[in-house]
Amino acid sequence: MLDKPAHTSIQQDRMDLAAALRLAEHFDLHEGICNHFSVQCDGPEERYLINAYGIHWSEITADNLLLIDGNGQVLEGDGNVEASARNIHIASHRANPRHKAIMHTHMPYATALTMLQGGRLLNAHQTACRYYGRIGYDDSFGGLAVTTDEGERIASANKANQDIDVMFLANHGVVVSASSVALAFDDLYYLERASRQQVLAMSTGQELQIIPDDVVSRTHQQFARDAEHFAQMHFAALKRVIGLAS
Repeated sequence: MLDKPAHTSIQQDRMDLAAALRLAEHFDLHEGICNHFSVQCDGPEERYLINAYGIHWSEITADNLLLIDGNGQVLEGDGNVEASARNIHIASHRANPRHKAIMHTHMPYATALTMLQGGRLLNAHQTACRYYGRIGYDDSFGGLAVTTDEGERIASANKANQDIDVMFLANHGVVVSASSVALAFDDLYYLERASRQQVLAMSTGQELQIIPDDVVSRTHQQFARDAEHFAQMHFAALKRVIGLAS
């Protein structure tokens, strides 16, 4: 669990969230015009930035993100919030106020693990160790999150355990949350890499070599020590790659 960084302006939130969505498309972490990212805006009122349904992620800019309230009503911007986006994100932000940024995707390799009976991200590579103690698993698929009840159900594990930053949703996808957009995207990016490494290793049919728990814990602490700093550097570098100012 990481501390919450200093407050950011809504314009900075807009630019960061748009960049994260563009980067997710660049790395094929999205699915069509579905999936959704959100940011809780700093301030006394319940306000969220979220991508509008129907805009391809490669087209998203800071200006066409929607600003919504706690009821999912659009306050600024043109377009609509898809029902599952509204239900998953509002419930998830409320479940853990530490999570400023929440990213839900059906990215291929992480989602593949949710399709396995008892599928888990195993500590067989150092990248997986960064998530030690931070992952929750919802082992029951409840259909599309088109109701507030399903959104609440998805968020319930995170509400019960405030250390959870990553949720694997059975037969569905993942929800990755963090105290900043950069950190959430960093976790999303490396979660897919760790999942890909595991799926590729499992495809050989040989037994995985699991890292001992004490080494996993120590490696996790090493990752966590400078996680926000390295996430910001990574995010800035990736924005330069796709031609966005850092």
